[in-house]
Amino acid sequence: MTRILFALAVTLAVAACGVDGEPVRPSLNADIGVTSSGVHAGGSVGLAKGPLRVSLGL
Repeated sequence: MTRILFALAVTLAVAACGVDGEPVRPSLNADIGVTSSGVHAGGSVGLAKGPLRVSLGL
């Protein structure tokens, strides 16, 4: 699972470098939640261009 997430992150980074146009800056979101059942971490990586938004969350 970790290898798949790494491969997707690399793919997003290469796609964001602007190979066929101007660069698109990727976004990164990370959060940590504390509840009575423990601590939970999560985050997402995404790209947005115009009305299209692609995001990968975990």
